[in-house]
Parts: sequence; structure tokens; C-alpha cells
Amino acid sequence: MLTRKQQQLLLYVNGHLKQNGVAPSFEEMKEYLGLRSKSGVHRLIKALEERGFLRRLHHRARALEVIKLPNESSVTRDQHDLPDGTAKNVVRGDFSIHCADPISGVSGNNSINLPLLGRIAAGTPNEALQDPSRFVDVPSSMINKHDCYALEIAGDSMTDAGILDGDIAIIERVSAAENGEIVVALIDDNEATLKRLRKKGASVALEPANPEYETRIFGPDQVKVQGRLIGLIRNY
Repeated sequence: MLTRKQQQLLLYVNGHLKQNGVAPSFEEMKEYLGLRSKSGVHRLIKALEERGFLRRLHHRARALEVIKLPNESSVTRDQHDLPDGTAKNVVRGDFSIHCADPISGVSGNNSINLPLLGRIAAGTPNEALQDPSRFVDVPSSMINKHDCYALEIAGDSMTDAGILDGDIAIIERVSAAENGEIVVALIDDNEATLKRLRKKGASVALEPANPEYETRIFGPDQVKVQGRLIGLIRNY
């Protein structure tokens, strides 16, 4: 399944190849998608490679090969696309906007209905998929703040911190966090991931908790904290 950004990039590369015989440059792709940096393009290309839609021909400049194009069922969009072209079930990972009523209400057995806003990558950063109609019952003892929401974990980069694929993360909505806290990080205003935050000088590091993944370093303007992890729910 492709996000809209992934689909847009794939179709753009395919059209550029047919028209010009060569793939677009990373700068052209960045401008076409309206991204702030080329790192976002690299992540989208990697995701398309992993899904078998695109192949990079190494040691050759601007060498991309389209393996296949998406069909309707492989793209996360429907007939209810928003006016700006963003599919209704895809958001750009921005969880900073305060909801008018972030906690739906109190259910039985001293639990709270918390909105499950979508999926967050605990692996390679990606666009977060949104299903605003879903809610999850959370014990009221886990919520010490009213401005909270829930996200489903996708990926295995935080397993050594006890965070597994399919877990439900309880997130307190904040815009700043202390070193060492696990946060929802928005990268380049587009992609979201769950990682441990480290700051050193003007650099921001997003650390995984799995030796198979590398720590990634960003500039101070590339990363925005959208919330911090305060609890987990696991279904067995």
C-alpha cells in the first residue's frame, strides 16, 4: 500500500522517464513534491524500493527504473479526497494541532476513550495513516494530562525499549521534550516517527532502540516534537 506522496513521486518519475529518457534529479523531485529537503525524497524512494515499485541503478547518475505502477487498491486514497489533494486517510504526520475535545469521554471501569489518530513508524519514518473514527479504551490512571492521543506502532526499531509492532502508544501532546525521552518526531513537516530524542548543540538525533537501525542526525529546523510517550497498551 502506497501513501499519496509515494504514489505522486512514482508517477512523476515514470512520466519524466517516458518524456526525457532520464529520471528527474533529486532537486526536481523535491520541488515537485513541495518538500523542504532532499532527505524526504530519499526516504520516499527507499520506501518505493522496499515495496517493489522502484529500483535504483547504482553507480549511475539519476538512474531510476520503474518496476510497476500502483493499481487502485495499492494506494491509500478514496473518493473523499480533501481539497488540497491529500487523501482523507493520509495525514502528513502532524499531530501538533489541538483537538477541541481530545478525550472523547469516560467509559466504564474507570477508563477513557482516547482517539486513535493513526499509525506511527517505529522503523523507517513514513507518512502516518489516519482513521479518526477509531477510539481506544485507556485506563484513566495512565492519563495525567487531558491533551493526549493514541497511535498504533508500526515497525520494530524500538523493541529494546519494550515497544513492539502493533502496540498502542499513549502520547501526551507537547512541543518540547527532555533528552532521552521517547517522542513523536515530525521530520521536514512531512514524515513522522517514534524515536528517543537526543540534542547536542544545534543537532537533533533520533535514536532507535534496536541495533539493526542507525541513529539519524538532523538540523534543528528539520525536527518538531509532536508529543512524548507516556504509556503503552499491548494486545496478546
